[in-house]
Amino acid sequence: MVTAVAVLAVLLGMLFLAPPRGWSLFMLAVALVACWEWSRMIGLGSRGQSAYLFLSGALGAFFWLLHDRDPGGAFAEAAGRAFLCASIFWIVFVPAWLARHARPSPFACALAGWLVTWPTWFAFVALRDAGPWLLLAIAALVWIADIAAYFAGRAFGRRKLAPSISPGKTWEGVIGALAGVVAYGAVLSWISRARPLPFSELFTTEPTVAIIAAMLALAALSIVGDLFESWMKRGAGLKDSSGLLPGHGGVLDRIDALTSTLPVAAYALTLRSLA
Repeated sequence: MVTAVAVLAVLLGMLFLAPPRGWSLFMLAVALVACWEWSRMIGLGSRGQSAYLFLSGALGAFFWLLHDRDPGGAFAEAAGRAFLCASIFWIVFVPAWLARHARPSPFACALAGWLVTWPTWFAFVALRDAGPWLLLAIAALVWIADIAAYFAGRAFGRRKLAPSISPGKTWEGVIGALAGVVAYGAVLSWISRARPLPFSELFTTEPTVAIIAAMLALAALSIVGDLFESWMKRGAGLKDSSGLLPGHGGVLDRIDALTSTLPVAAYALTLRSLA
């Protein structure tokens, strides 16, 4: 509980008070820690792990400078491409990998790690540039789905979702997560019509049913992200991605569901703005 409160305080403080450069640098540190945790799961060996971390740092520095120097031009273009690649990865490749139960080669896992971390960093930065409340609303969708799944699974869980990957997850928990997201979407829709919010336009210009359907799709993707990280940890014989957050594991353990939802949500919003 202490760790959760401390992390939430730091996250909200940075989200609403930090300048764009400070926020992107803060999230860069989070992404690099996530790359380090990922490198522990993929069997590269000590030299391969060092090379992976060096290249991750170089990529991170390049992306950060891109945002710092040209946030509306080159950065926005790179972010759009990252979101497209991440959407294909999470919607097509990850479900296929999970269905096959065949762990890819260390090289493929290394590339997958960058598709997990860097589009997520782009999404954290781009969505925050669009508005901190928008980013918080999308993140809250994932948190609500996770909390609802936990309580529904504890109360009604019988049928295992993926026993070989994450024995604690159940289909009843999935139903609870989707129900929680529907309730969250209904509340947001009602508030948006009663009092303008930074993201009220989504609910006032689009059919509520369509918005809630999109939210349900994101909730389903959040479960895929959670399962994928659990699958990688099991393949490496790890319970947690690291021990950096007492009682919570590592950074990837906290953002696993966000890695699959934020980039896809950002891509959907990008397509909407271009329509």
